[in-house]
Amino acid sequence: MRPKKGKEIADRLQEFPANPVFEHLLQNTSKDIFNKLIPISGDVGVENLGINDNDRQILIDEVNIVIHSAATLDFEENLRPTVKINVLGTRYVMDLCQQIKNLKVMIHVSSAYVNSYLKEVDEKVYDRPADPENIINMVNTLTNDALNDVERLILKNHPNTYTFTKHLAEHEVKKCEAMFPISIVRPTMIVAALKEPVPGWTCSKVGPQGFLMGAAKGVVRRLPLAKENIADYIPVDIVVNQLLAAGWNAARQNSGLQVYHCSTSTQNPFRWSILESVVNKILTNYPLKSAVWYPHLAFVRSLWLFRLSAIFIHFFPAVLLDMLLRITGGKPILFRLHKNVWNSLSRLEVFIFTEWKFNNPRTRELSAIMNKTDSELFDIDVSKIYWEEYFVKLHLGVRRYLNKETEKTLAAAKTKNNILYYVHIIWQVMILGLLWVIISWVTGLGLTQTSWVIPPIYLLYSML
Repeated sequence: MRPKKGKEIADRLQEFPANPVFEHLLQNTSKDIFNKLIPISGDVGVENLGINDNDRQILIDEVNIVIHSAATLDFEENLRPTVKINVLGTRYVMDLCQQIKNLKVMIHVSSAYVNSYLKEVDEKVYDRPADPENIINMVNTLTNDALNDVERLILKNHPNTYTFTKHLAEHEVKKCEAMFPISIVRPTMIVAALKEPVPGWTCSKVGPQGFLMGAAKGVVRRLPLAKENIADYIPVDIVVNQLLAAGWNAARQNSGLQVYHCSTSTQNPFRWSILESVVNKILTNYPLKSAVWYPHLAFVRSLWLFRLSAIFIHFFPAVLLDMLLRITGGKPILFRLHKNVWNSLSRLEVFIFTEWKFNNPRTRELSAIMNKTDSELFDIDVSKIYWEEYFVKLHLGVRRYLNKETEKTLAAAKTKNNILYYVHIIWQVMILGLLWVIISWVTGLGLTQTSWVIPPIYLLYSML
């Protein structure tokens, strides 16, 4: 663990029992269970993991299983921090693994998108995209400007530094495949829990959780996506189960390296078209008391159409609501939020509109070889996910864990939602009326003579 925000690791560990992820656990056990955890100070981005000699010796003597899940996931980071954390950090972990006296298995958490330049991917380690020593040398010697200038040439067909460095990291792991059992698990987009600790639990605002959080607030009203494309989402508890199951299987076989895709695209594919007819029913059935506008989400099939609609649907209301926040003494944040989304879309476009298929025969085989008890405890069978039902749970998880609203607030939230609905209707009438007046003024015709423009204006406005 790293010291963080002025708190030492022992203090951070004391905060664990208060985390909502452990609520279900603590219903049946005492906080003493956390005494099993022994924190060691370190930092994956520092040479030798920043672990002192005494602690390192404890790990060498006592550890049997290593799960390496630390990484920087920032798509906007340049090469220097991503190489130091994702590549060199993995190298330091593997160096430590080679010293551990009784290592049963090493489990490396990778990403399905390390091979994102391919549209269909198998469960194997593909050829490295570059010589890691050359990349590390450039990171250590070039200035920031020089490194940024050559970044695109270095990445080649990788969309960002994250996928590039995580690809290199797999090769750092592969170097040790003859030394001890290794499993590489590649999750896709990790989303809220399917079952454990409770259905819908999440702490992440990335992906659909973020979309639905913004939509429930009423501030995200358009979503750019190809609704018929497969969007590969995987619940977080299935990812955890697969890490444990893959480690068990590797230790049991006691040889070599195995790669597993933790994915749904080829076994139980999700498409946003599944939710198109019900997403707004979900939003209105379980609204937020903290909503600032009536929730209504529509899918937009291209980035340019989304940008056009965002001007009218996102930015105009954001300006109005930010003005109200200023008047009432609040902090205006909506315009800045939408501006940040606008600026990030170009970097995310490939992930929004590209369809990948991650073949997972080894994962299916892993599920099949577990006995009945283990397959229930460590469920990795994604074929049993019913997506419409799952997204109701996900939305309720977003409501509970991200927006901090319990079931007790639901009645008040529904009352407020009804009020926001009428405000929304009034707003639409005002916008249509304003455009009608503008057209009448531009053409020099009276309002009665230009009344024919109202239906096409409304149709166009609703399509944006």
